[in-house]
Formats: sequence, C-alpha cells, structure tokens
Amino acid sequence: MPNLPDVVLWSIPAFVLLTVVEMISVRLHPDEDAAGYEAKDAATSIGMGLGSLGFDFLWKIPIVAIYTALYELTPLRVPVLWWTIPLMLLAQDFFYYWSHRGHHVIRILWACHVVHHSSEKFNLTTALRQPWTSLTVWPFYVPLVAAGVHPAALAFCSSANLVYQFWIHTERIDKMPRWFEFVFNTPSHHRVHHASQGGYLDRNFGGILIVWDRLFGSFVPEVERPVYGLTKNINTFNPIKVATHEYVAIAKDLRAARSWRERAGRVFGGPGWQPAPATTTASVTTTAPATTTAPVTTTAPVTTTAPATTTAPATTPDPASGPVEETTSA
Repeated sequence: MPNLPDVVLWSIPAFVLLTVVEMISVRLHPDEDAAGYEAKDAATSIGMGLGSLGFDFLWKIPIVAIYTALYELTPLRVPVLWWTIPLMLLAQDFFYYWSHRGHHVIRILWACHVVHHSSEKFNLTTALRQPWTSLTVWPFYVPLVAAGVHPAALAFCSSANLVYQFWIHTERIDKMPRWFEFVFNTPSHHRVHHASQGGYLDRNFGGILIVWDRLFGSFVPEVERPVYGLTKNINTFNPIKVATHEYVAIAKDLRAARSWRERAGRVFGGPGWQPAPATTTASVTTTAPATTTAPVTTTAPVTTTAPATTTAPATTPDPASGPVEETTSA
C-alpha cells in the first residue's frame, strides 16, 4: 500500500486560519453587495462538515472493500511515482467532473449533493457544508481502480481535489489572472456554480480544472452578481433537516405517484422533473369533435330535391289526357 499523507488532516490548520482571516476581512471591509457571514449559517456549515467526517468513515468501509476487491481482480497496475501522481490527479479530476455533473442532473444523487448548495451565503465555511450520504459517489471512480490505480492513491487524489476547492468558496477574491481563470477553477467560476439564477444553474462543475467545463459545454463566466442558495430555499439551520430534506421530498413524491413511470422519474429524473399533465392528452382528444364534420351530412337534405317529384303535379294537364294520368300514377 502506498504511503501517502492525509491531505485533509494536514490542511485543517490552514482551513481555520483562512476562515478567521476572511471573517476579519469581512468585518473590517464589508461589501454591501456580498452575501457575507451569518452566525447560524456558518455554525450549520461547520456542523455539517464535522458530521460528514463521521459518516464518511462509515461509508468508506464498504467502498474500500469494493475498491480493494476490484483492484485485486484487475491485472493492471499504476505505480505511485513522482510522475504518475500528477497523471492520477488529472484522471481523478476528470471523473470528479462527471460525478459532480451527475449529482446535479439525477435527483437521487442531487439529494446527496444539495446539502452543499443549501446555504444562502458564500464564504469559506460554505466549503465545509458537506453531505452525510456520500455513498453515491464511489461508482464514478470504478474505471480508475479497474485501470490499476491503488485505492489509497485514489483517496489521496480525492482529498487533494477537496482541499483545493476550499479556497474557491469566497467573495473576497474577484478575479485571478486571465491564464489562471482559463485553466483552473477559481472563486469567480465557483460563485457561478453556487448561484440559483436560471442562466447559472448546473454550470461550472470542475474541481481543480475548469477546462472540462469548457470542453463539455457547461462553462459560464461570471457576469452578474450571483444569488446563492436553492431555487426553493429550505429556510432551516437544523443539520438533520439540511442533510435529509431532499430524501424526504422524494419519499413524499413516491407516495403520491400514480404509476411506475412516474416513480422512476421522481427518483432518476432531474431535480425539477414533473410528470406530463394528464389533461394534456384529454385536450388532444377534444379535437375529436372534428367528427362534428358529420353535420356535413346535412348535405343530405340535398335529397330534399326528391320533392322535385312534386314537379309531377306540373304534369297534371287537363283531364282529357288519360294516358298521362297513368304515367303520373307510376
């Protein structure tokens, strides 16, 4: 097993120091347009972060077992060397992009990730607002383990990715140099990702690099000031509700669902998925009254021309013509 440091553990002092510096900066130089800090919100974010450490430890038990079994089965091996670690970081960041994107567009995955977006503030404590149900993440990295990346090396890369993203949760940094903004994820790019405006929704999924978003069409630059939070905010600081509210909403929708197709949509559709209104099909059938064209058979009264036989009385000549009377009787 490769001997790699616990990046998150080593970074905790830096997390604390940078957060304190940001708090002081906001207090000394407030920005009226910025979301800033709120005591209850920051406490909730920190509480969610501490809780995630415990829950992640539990989820890692089955995940490590699966990864280890897969690693033993594959004949491939990627050695942990000074030049392979950057390549593994690059590959992990690529799969992180797809994991992150998947957790935005599939509702059961969004139920996990929505925790991180539930704050209406955007500061360094927001980075700590992590989910307690991260069991949904591991399938996205199976290709790396199958390719011979040791599970411990994957854990190191994932931790490095997570630590990098801490500093981009701030409004105190406007823009980085242009070349840096083009390649790497920055506070400006990540502010867009946390915004709830329509044009900003489901954009900028990158972890360390923003180039994946540029390549796969999900990049949007920061133009207008973001409004943070969800499209429908949960308005609670209760950590349990923050961690579970979307799962509760899914359960309610499943109980009210009327078909298996609707149930599948409620779980595997997008967060805003709704079944097609049943009345729409009925309204289409209302065009059936086009059969009211049947009144076109009102042309049948053309048969009223039959009374044209009433012209026969016109053949009623004078009674002297007896033969004509025989024909009229026909």
